[in-house]
Amino acid sequence: MQAYDDIRPYTDEELPQVVQTLVNDQAFGLVLQKLYPQPGAKEKILLGLQQVKNIDQLQVQFVVPLLGLIEKTTTSGLSYHAMEQFHPEENYLFISNHRDIILDAAFLNVIMHQHGFRKTEIAIGDNLLAFSWIEKLVRINRSFLVKRNLGLREQLTESKRLSSYIRYALTEKGESVWIAQREGRTKDGNDQTQPALLKMLNMSNKNSTVDGFRELNIVPMAISYEIEPCGKSKVEELLNRRYQPDFKKSQQDDLRSMANGVMMPKGRINYAFGNPLNIRLDEITRDKNYNESIQAISDFIDRRIYFNYKLWPNNYIASDLLLGEEKHRQHYTSNEKAQFKAMMENDVASIPFDPLEVTEAYLKMYANPVINFESHFA
Repeated sequence: MQAYDDIRPYTDEELPQVVQTLVNDQAFGLVLQKLYPQPGAKEKILLGLQQVKNIDQLQVQFVVPLLGLIEKTTTSGLSYHAMEQFHPEENYLFISNHRDIILDAAFLNVIMHQHGFRKTEIAIGDNLLAFSWIEKLVRINRSFLVKRNLGLREQLTESKRLSSYIRYALTEKGESVWIAQREGRTKDGNDQTQPALLKMLNMSNKNSTVDGFRELNIVPMAISYEIEPCGKSKVEELLNRRYQPDFKKSQQDDLRSMANGVMMPKGRINYAFGNPLNIRLDEITRDKNYNESIQAISDFIDRRIYFNYKLWPNNYIASDLLLGEEKHRQHYTSNEKAQFKAMMENDVASIPFDPLEVTEAYLKMYANPVINFESHFA
């Protein structure tokens, strides 16, 4: 474990000291005040935190109820499919599309908790940890750090260590793990697995390519939000990057996205689990060299995500508006179309780029899941 001390989640033994540091942190107190504005509520939470004995108790008593509150107040319901195929005694590497910084993995753990599974460990980029209290908070909530913005030599070393930690967590610690299919959230709705992610995962493999991936027990997973809580900022960032090659988000931008993702309306949310990759792994990689195998696995994960992605009325509306047709008219009502257009027009109006270009980018963000499904399965 010592080899991973600066990236791994905190342990039960480390919890009391970390919690005390959080309790004494004024910035953390201000965040709690916003989450729990009722008189005396913040103080009650701080006292309760100091009485927690282990990580599981912390999550059951504080994190799961908080996520339940977020689900109740900012969503129209959380649903999921194909959870019954998993076994509590097995460990899985969930690779999913990435739409929200915090909630993608957090709601997965709510589902795991409801079914009696241990909650997954979560990969999170250290570029998102603008303050020390954020790092402490995510690491007592079963997150491990992915180091970003390193030089080439450091990046190679850290990638090997990250790969080793993920395999260690799955095969020795007995934990399941969640990681996004790509670095950063998808901004245009076009979910694609980065082959570099799979190559990183394979760095710790001491067996054949197939056996190494079989050991990880990969499960493709599709997360579908009816409303993009950060849709406006995603489109703005996409266009900024298009016209400013050196554009970089600030830490304030990341903090704002984290807050908006939690607090803004999301409509309905669906999690759909594909079958473990091991069922098809031999077939996927047959007669392929290493690079071909990596690409084939990447493509297979993408297809499972496209197939399992829950297409909401907003997705079909955006596809029809983008293409100037009514091909999917049976999937939405006139009222739903009017509501979507009003939401889009409100968001687009405040984005400082050409309105036609902004509108196209906004529509693609919702339409691409439909386009991807139809291009592979229609």
